Amino acid sequence: MGTRKSQLARIQTDSVAEKLKELYPDLQLEIVAMSTIGDKILDTALSKIGEKSLFTKELENALERNEVDLVVHSLKDLPTSLPPGFTIGAVLQRENPHDAVVLHPKNAGLTLDGLPEKSVIGTSSLRRAAQLKKRFPQLEFENIRGNLNTRLRKLDEKDDYAAIILAAAGLKRMGWETRISQVLGPEDCMYAVGQGALAIEVRARDRDILEMVSILHHPDTVLRCIAERAFLKQLEGGCSVPVAVYTEMKNSVLYLTGAVYSLDGSDCLKETMQTNIELDNKVPESAEENVHVGITANNISQTALDAAERLGVVLAKILLSKGAKDILTTARQLNDAR
Repeated sequence: MGTRKSQLARIQTDSVAEKLKELYPDLQLEIVAMSTIGDKILDTALSKIGEKSLFTKELENALERNEVDLVVHSLKDLPTSLPPGFTIGAVLQRENPHDAVVLHPKNAGLTLDGLPEKSVIGTSSLRRAAQLKKRFPQLEFENIRGNLNTRLRKLDEKDDYAAIILAAAGLKRMGWETRISQVLGPEDCMYAVGQGALAIEVRARDRDILEMVSILHHPDTVLRCIAERAFLKQLEGGCSVPVAVYTEMKNSVLYLTGAVYSLDGSDCLKETMQTNIELDNKVPESAEENVHVGITANNISQTALDAAERLGVVLAKILLSKGAKDILTTARQLNDAR
């Protein structure tokens, strides 16, 4: 198993290894940790590095060279189009996908609303900054990079930031839930595509490994994330543009809210759509036809997977028809010019 070197990546990979050991007691697992471009370039905003597979490329190279057989990722780090020969063989049950506010110790007990005017909030995400600038115009937003440990240290040991915004899922997996002072609901900040879900990437031709990991697929999470990824892919979004989503599965209906923002949040297009999810037993006729935005899920109804993907595509097309392309192009150009 390949993993990034960060503590969170190791914890995530260990948790998947444990699940596989429970299911397959005879399995021999070895974990190989490596550094990625995103781990090495720490002084530049992610959206400025201009590389789609920041946290995945080195791991995929090892997969290609047969040095590792499976790689555990945060799904939100995986581009919507994977390089040929790779596929996501499992998407595990999603942790809380929302963003969380972590306050500087001196602001303990406050929320974003209660912070003094012009307080500086640290976030490395254009998506978070765009939504929160719109919602909390009295606050200032500045870039902060580094893994979770580094960001928390920057917050606690200096006076640069009143608070930082991090994914609730990562904090929870690290055992730092007590630091969460506020979880941001969709009315404040919708999340990133795939946020909170872990994915296992494998070689597409390794049928036995695909079969082995597919048991870890969590159907609701898979369907929600396929809709989200299809939405992002159709918009041609990535790290360098503010795109946000919110999904829900209720009584066999999949709801997808998707939005695009200008960098300062002043321009926003947002729509919600839904589709019925029918879990029939239709199986794919060929391996190729069963890949949905990079995800292979042979053990989940084809009809349901198709419906989820279609939902994301149609919602993106609606936003594009209303001018999403212009908002995203401007955001990309402004970000590149910074």
